[in-house]
Amino acid sequence: MINSNFLQIVPLIKDVGRYILNWQNDKNARRINSEIDFKTEADNQAHIMLNIGLKELYPGIPILSEEDSIHQLNRPDAYWLLDPIDGTASWYDGYKGFVTQAAYIENNNPIFGIIHAPALNKTWMAEKNSGAFLNNKPLSKLKSTNRMMFIDNTKTPHGITKEMMSIMPSTGYLECGSLGLKSVLVADGTVDLFVKDVCVRDWDLAPVAVILNEVGGCLMQASGEPYCFDGSFTKDSGFIIARDSALLDIAMEVYKKTKER
Repeated sequence: MINSNFLQIVPLIKDVGRYILNWQNDKNARRINSEIDFKTEADNQAHIMLNIGLKELYPGIPILSEEDSIHQLNRPDAYWLLDPIDGTASWYDGYKGFVTQAAYIENNNPIFGIIHAPALNKTWMAEKNSGAFLNNKPLSKLKSTNRMMFIDNTKTPHGITKEMMSIMPSTGYLECGSLGLKSVLVADGTVDLFVKDVCVRDWDLAPVAVILNEVGGCLMQASGEPYCFDGSFTKDSGFIIARDSALLDIAMEVYKKTKER
């Protein structure tokens, strides 16, 4: 059972999610503030709302966010890490594949994570050593199967996903929006493998890291190094999320082969 202290964030996350959903048709919210990394006024407003709410719920605990202008290498011993809108492009284009998410981190270890998809009416969360939940129902431990379902963000496989599917005995493919949403769909058993060979930021993966750990899923940097939440917030080598350790080992070997071509 998740600590009631962490559960205080759930109404806040859902409330912000409702605003984000309604903002899809709001001209001011859709204003693009940065063309380079595609940031909208909705990202900024969600960031503000989450900061205000968290300061009231958890006074004295630092809050770091994707929307901060500067991300220092020296992190607090304990802090909240926010991704106010993960999948802004999906949100902007009127799709459902976006989330608002947060993680509580102590001594570089994610302790609690929450991912809320307002358009799907789904909320995933987990606390370290206390289980993982989808809409308050416990998630089962992931089991090894013969299924090998991939996930990525285009209608048909492309890039590293397409290459790996041509080598591995894949059994299917699912298109989905935000990085956090694709990741948590491995954790809840919807799909089995998610691979990216581009840089990723810690706020994308910290919430799902807790959920994966609770259900037996695996997260690894594509370089083969553990994914650690310290130092730079940007990890350049990409990552692999797999249903279980055996599938992770297979995926790592195939990934290396594709890069050696």
